[in-house]
Amino acid sequence: MAQSVMYRGTGRRKSSVARVILRPGTGKFVINGRKFDDYIPSAATRLDVEQPLKFTDTMKSFDITVTVYGGGITGQAGAIRHGITRALLEVNADYRPTLKVKGMITRDPRVKERKKPGLKSARRAPQFSKR
Repeated sequence: MAQSVMYRGTGRRKSSVARVILRPGTGKFVINGRKFDDYIPSAATRLDVEQPLKFTDTMKSFDITVTVYGGGITGQAGAIRHGITRALLEVNADYRPTLKVKGMITRDPRVKERKKPGLKSARRAPQFSKR
């Protein structure tokens, strides 16, 4: 039995990590064993995840399997998008200039700032009381 071709990419965003596997196929999209539309209910977030595929015109060329954990839906969606981008670069390095211009390759470095001692949150100070 011949081993099918697989392209892997790991994406990260906030505290989410996504392991993405692309296989040549018909456009089937599974995230953590669930359908794409079931896992990400928001249409806007789904469009965000599909951006790298749209920019490279590979929407129906790959079956995508994703394992994602950590964070919330938005962070996970960003991680999946980053993972898909990295896997596409493995498929064809010629996609790099297209994806680079659109800002898909760069990992979003913004993470939640830690809480500091004496404050209510990262920067929010307790309310000042004159009396």
